[in-house]
Amino acid sequence: MGPLDRLFAKIEAARGGDPATSYTAKLFQRGRPKIAQKLGEEAVEAVIELMRGDKPALIGESADLLYHLMVCWAEAGIAPDEVWAELARREGTSGIAEKAARKPA
Repeated sequence: MGPLDRLFAKIEAARGGDPATSYTAKLFQRGRPKIAQKLGEEAVEAVIELMRGDKPALIGESADLLYHLMVCWAEAGIAPDEVWAELARREGTSGIAEKAARKPA
């Protein structure tokens, strides 16, 4: 089990926990809108650090972004293995070809 799988397991374990002592439990308690808001905030902060060229700050914001993305997955009922399978499916396919193969929305 890799670090992202361990992180996801900790996130799932915190569901239903005490929001007074667990930030993750507090996010779940506040619901999907707050989880989505935090994911967006962390994405923007990562972009800011990329543009500033601050590598240590970008590393930290990337960790925050991955954490909040996994909380998002947990809220949506998505397991990391589903995402890993999608990444594996796309291996060897150029991004341009993959995008062209998608059905229009």
